[in-house]
Amino acid sequence: MRLGLALGYWGRGPSAGHVELAREAERLGYASVWTAESWGSDAFTPLTWIAARTSRIALGTAVAQMAARSPTTTAMHALTLDHLSGGRMLLGLGLSGPQVVEGWYGRPFPASPLTATREYVDVVRQVLRRAGPVELDGRFHAHPYRGPDGTGLGKPLKPITHPLRADLPVLLGAEGPRNVAQTTRIADGWLPLYWSPSRPDAYGPAVAELPEGFRVAPMAQVRVCDDVTEGLLPVKAMLGFYIGGMGHARRNFHADLMARMGYEEEARRIQALFLAGQREQAVLAVPDAFADEISLVGPRARVAERLEAWREGPVTDLLAVSPDPHTLRVLAELNS
Repeated sequence: MRLGLALGYWGRGPSAGHVELAREAERLGYASVWTAESWGSDAFTPLTWIAARTSRIALGTAVAQMAARSPTTTAMHALTLDHLSGGRMLLGLGLSGPQVVEGWYGRPFPASPLTATREYVDVVRQVLRRAGPVELDGRFHAHPYRGPDGTGLGKPLKPITHPLRADLPVLLGAEGPRNVAQTTRIADGWLPLYWSPSRPDAYGPAVAELPEGFRVAPMAQVRVCDDVTEGLLPVKAMLGFYIGGMGHARRNFHADLMARMGYEEEARRIQALFLAGQREQAVLAVPDAFADEISLVGPRARVAERLEAWREGPVTDLLAVSPDPHTLRVLAELNS
């Protein structure tokens, strides 16, 4: 099992120490470093900054939001950074949800998310292969555009720049069983959310029949500390925000996933508290048991014991969320 460092996205401003953490992870032998985006900082610019200050570590987006860019624009970002980094790019994509897509990006959430995702990946692949002009008679991503409000003058084009790798890895963030199943067919890897080594069935039957060489790269908060209860607080804070606030009360993919993992009543309570403005209570309502099973928290010996369960399953890359160099070092030692 390879290790990665997941840096996430910025908060109020640039996150101090991210470059230093990435350099330390590279020194420790971590295979990859990952950035994200929500509705603030973007995923590609910080990754480029890190690329210029590292030499070997792979560079991933976990995730770049599809609604933020057309698929050709995303492919341009990926092939450009792949060239600048000497072939270190890993393109992680995610569809997000209606609240973000319509509220932040100002575009409709696709009526058929699976079709939209499939078309998006198809276009990205065409750009990276550069076998010919990009052409797709798609429902959501048509190339050239032939809609009634267009000029009809669109011309099929292929990238001027020759991509460094036609097989640049594409990974998808997917939560629902049908989405996960499609991901195993059209992508090179999967970025699970809230991975629990004891509950792979929560993602559907496709997890038991993964293609050879397929990457499974979940993020997990990791913290080496003496007090497990205290160490779980950042995990619970994250869950309270995502379960409660990252989606509408009627359509929240994160809450639905938590429910499928056996915590339906708790998920709905977290949502209700968060949406009522009781955010602190929402965080406290997150069960310690749930926070614990999707993270690696506690003394070194406890983390070592629990790490074995992650290695025994289908996970190929553990993406550690940890701002603590000591924790990164201990994790590298335990995984060696």
